[in-house]
Amino acid sequence: MLRGEKQQTLKARAGPPMVHVVERGTPRAGRESRRQSLRASAVYGAVPGVLSAAYAISTCRLLLLVVSAALIGFALFGWATAGLVARTRWWIWIQLAGAAVNLAGAAALALLDSGLGGPLGSFIPLTVVLMAIVVPPRAFVLVSGLGLASYAVVWIWGDPAPPGYALVHALGYGCVAVLCLRHSSVLASLRRRLASSSRTDPLTGCLNRRGFDDRVAAVLADGNPATLVLLDLDRFKEVNDTYGHRAGDDLLAWVGQELRADDSSVAGRLGGDEFAVLLTGPDTAQRVERLRRCAPLSLGRAEFPADATDLTALTRIADERLYQDKFARVRRTPTAETVAAAREGVCRTAADEVEAGERRRHSIADPGWMSMTQTCVALVYVVLPAADHPHRFGLIALSVWGFLTGLAVVAGAGWLSRSRAARPLMLAFAGSAFVSCAAVATLDGGVDHALGVGMLLSIPLLMLGMRPVVAAPVALVAGALYLLVGLRVGDATGWYVAIHLLGTAAVAWACAMQGRAAARQRRMLTRLARVDVLTGVLNRRGFTELFTRTPKSLMVLDLNGFKQLNDTHGHAAGDELLTWVATTLASYGEVGRLGGDEFVVLTADPDPEGIREALAARTGVSVGVAAPGVDGDDFDSLYAVADARLYQEKPVRTRV
Repeated sequence: MLRGEKQQTLKARAGPPMVHVVERGTPRAGRESRRQSLRASAVYGAVPGVLSAAYAISTCRLLLLVVSAALIGFALFGWATAGLVARTRWWIWIQLAGAAVNLAGAAALALLDSGLGGPLGSFIPLTVVLMAIVVPPRAFVLVSGLGLASYAVVWIWGDPAPPGYALVHALGYGCVAVLCLRHSSVLASLRRRLASSSRTDPLTGCLNRRGFDDRVAAVLADGNPATLVLLDLDRFKEVNDTYGHRAGDDLLAWVGQELRADDSSVAGRLGGDEFAVLLTGPDTAQRVERLRRCAPLSLGRAEFPADATDLTALTRIADERLYQDKFARVRRTPTAETVAAAREGVCRTAADEVEAGERRRHSIADPGWMSMTQTCVALVYVVLPAADHPHRFGLIALSVWGFLTGLAVVAGAGWLSRSRAARPLMLAFAGSAFVSCAAVATLDGGVDHALGVGMLLSIPLLMLGMRPVVAAPVALVAGALYLLVGLRVGDATGWYVAIHLLGTAAVAWACAMQGRAAARQRRMLTRLARVDVLTGVLNRRGFTELFTRTPKSLMVLDLNGFKQLNDTHGHAAGDELLTWVATTLASYGEVGRLGGDEFVVLTADPDPEGIREALAARTGVSVGVAAPGVDGDDFDSLYAVADARLYQEKPVRTRV
């Protein structure tokens, strides 16, 4: 296999491209994301039209039916043209214009019916909540402003609602919209950081092979001149063999730190001691020569577009020139002083990692925040428009209880996210919250009074933050409780109860779909961030996390003569051997590749001799073993012991 074929071979091994995850920043992926957002907006905009059409047919209201049909037709048009709109630079403004039309239609429906207090009065705030799920935060500011304007028009010109009704509904749905927007923003931030970690080498902070290829492709697409430089550290294997893998890791981290110091360049670690840098801007020749000051290294360069016009050809040319440089000069082993200076000068900056359980902590805290804001709205209602309410003290007591339980959930979200008791405790909290809301609605006079909406407000957030298999039964119970109170307490009409229930169900479904899509993308990104691009086994980040969950005996392996194979036959031959080794080791336990030709295996039954025999057909290997409890309790201590034992046997073994 030629070295120039390396990139195509490795991409073939990596499997089919995951466009929405790996290439999220590409124009194609951006258009697809916009198309999905526009179609979601169209579907959500059809909800008021469908519900009001059924209501209009039942009550024989022709004008209502006309407006409903117009909203449905507009939604179908938006769905059909979403792909075309997504290709334009004005797509967000078109989406906002569509939201304005939907809000105007919802206001018209409320004005034609019974105002804010009627069955159709909830369409304006429901539309705002639905838009909070799909539009960016900055755009939502405009949507919320349009929603408030529409709500004010209906409040002024429509039939009067019960005292405090408009205030409670506006504040309640506003809190739901803000929390949905906040939750979506948190998930988006989490996905961005996962995407970043999936493209970043955890040891050096440089881009990994996947991230570097994506970034270079984006830079070359602009057409500006650039220089691709491939770098290979001289005799790096001897650093590992002499000073241990810890020293080698520190040297690699320091080199990556130096390569990343130039803000106008793109630095990547392609594997082992092989780095790549894409240089743009002036003084390229001088900057290439300055790269040699990082450490003794060989390098090859290729110019875009002078030498080649695509990444594969540039890589082939730079790789050929790297090997010409490698064999044309005397390669020097880094001195003890160089290694010591690198280890002292390396600054391990914290990567933009995603903390384990972060998403779960936010999902647990959100219902608590909803309970606190909801009870604050109820207290505002009791203090201001309902100061002479006959059940004032009961409403205050229930509101205080809801606030305190919500506060307890928010304060304990970190502990709950790590506890096995999280699910039963959160189910108990949800049950308490819904029962309290039902009691509040009963004391207030029924679901068609101001505080009746509190029974529905938490359902969308529940579906957004929790797994559907857990949240759906709770949401169904909450809906049944709302139906029971609506039919047994007060004088709410059947259409009022039905439309509010179905509208909330539509929002809950939208939240569930959003949460499901986010969870699916998050799982894919998590896997990419923890799997070695070349071999498919766990990388340093993923293996360390696995060891934390399941501590077992640790075997550290180092291939003998691997550097000579790379220097003689090229990196493609070395990459193929690494892939074979990773596949072979899979039958001995959980496998990780920490970098270069260094592998680790986590197993309850270490078998170093069996591994040596299995790999003997193609390569020699040195193995060090450390047992938990005997040699240490955490990964770092076990790794240090296993690494020391590996190098104790290296001098007496024949290196192939």
